[in-house]
Amino acid sequence: MRSVVVKEPGQLNIESRPVPVPGAHEVRVKIAFAGICGSDVHIYHGHNPFAKYPRVIGHEFYGIIDAVGEQVSPARIGERVAVDPVVSCGHCYPCSVGRPNVCTQLQVIGVHRDGGFSDYACVPAKNAWRIPEAISDRQATMVEPFTIAANITAQLQPTAQDIALVYGAGPMGLTIIQALKGVYGVKQVIVVDRIAERLQMARENGADLTLDNTDQPLAEQLAQRQLAPTLVIDAACHPAILQEAILLASPAARIGILGFSGEASTLTQQSITSKEISIFSSRLNSGRFPLVIDWMEKGLIRPEALITHCMPLEQVKEAGWYLEKYTYDLHHQEEMNAGNIMTEYEEKFSLKGNPINKLIAQRK
Repeated sequence: MRSVVVKEPGQLNIESRPVPVPGAHEVRVKIAFAGICGSDVHIYHGHNPFAKYPRVIGHEFYGIIDAVGEQVSPARIGERVAVDPVVSCGHCYPCSVGRPNVCTQLQVIGVHRDGGFSDYACVPAKNAWRIPEAISDRQATMVEPFTIAANITAQLQPTAQDIALVYGAGPMGLTIIQALKGVYGVKQVIVVDRIAERLQMARENGADLTLDNTDQPLAEQLAQRQLAPTLVIDAACHPAILQEAILLASPAARIGILGFSGEASTLTQQSITSKEISIFSSRLNSGRFPLVIDWMEKGLIRPEALITHCMPLEQVKEAGWYLEKYTYDLHHQEEMNAGNIMTEYEEKFSLKGNPINKLIAQRK
C-alpha cells in the first residue's frame, strides 16, 4: 500500500508498505479521504513535541472497514466510518470521568502511532464511528475537525443571548463559528483576524461581525460598538490573547482556550476574580464523534464550506506550503526584523514586553 511518511523533520516521502493486518479489537479501514491539519504540518517541520519518527501522519480520515480482528463482529465489514484519533486506556482517572482526551496513557493516531495518510489503517474498533448515508464521504472527513468545536462549546455551554468573540478565523475558528450559530443559535458572533481572506471565510461560515485588528486595537473597535463579549474563544492560540480576552470580556463571561504554547501569559488574579470570569481549556475531543455526526445528519453545520481543495495522495508533496523562516521573537532576530515596520497595535503590544511572531511561507 502507499503511505505518506515523515521520515524525519523536513523529509516527506510516499512509501510502499505492507497492508496491515488488524489485531484483536481492531478494524482495518480502507481510507477514501483524509484531511490536512495544522498539526500535520507541525510534525513535518519538527515542531510537535509528541511525534515520533518515522511517522505516517493524518488524524482526520474516513473510509470503509474491509477487515476485522478477533473480538470484532464480521458484520462491521463494509461500514462507512470516520475515525476518532484519541486512543485511551479506559481505566485512569481522566478516562473514568469521561475525559479520555487527557488519558494518562494517551496516544493520538497520526502523532504517537501511524495515521490515515495511507491506503489502509488499523484502528481500535471502538474508535471507528459509523457514518449515516445522509452524510457524504467528503463531509465525513470533516467530523474530527468539528469535534474540536464540539469539545470546547460543550464546556462553555453557549446560549442564544451570548455575544461571542472568536479570535482567529483558521479551521478551528471556522468550525467554532458554525457550531455557535448553527447548533447553539448564539445571538452575535464576532470574529477577529488579520487576514482578509480568512475574515471573508468567517462571514461565509456565519460570523455576524468581522474585525481586522492590524491597525486598530480590538479594544477600541469593540468600545466604539459598545460590545462586551460574554463568551470568548481563542482559536488563534497565541499566549498574549488570554490577557486581552480577560480585559475585554463582560463580567460573568466564559473564556475558552485551545492553545498549546509553552510561553507565559501575563495576567492577574484580580482581573479574573473581579469579574468572576470562568476559563476553560480544551484538548482534542472527549468522545464527541457521535455528537458531531448527529449535527451533520441534522444539517446544523456545513462541513463542505471548509473544504477548499481535494487532491490524490500522489500530489501530497506538491500540495502544501513551505515554511521558509519563522521566529517567535521578531525584534531579537536581526535578519527577519530588517525593514520591518510595526503597526500601531504591534508597537503597543511590543512596548509591554510581548514578543512579536513572524513567519515567511511560500507555495512549493
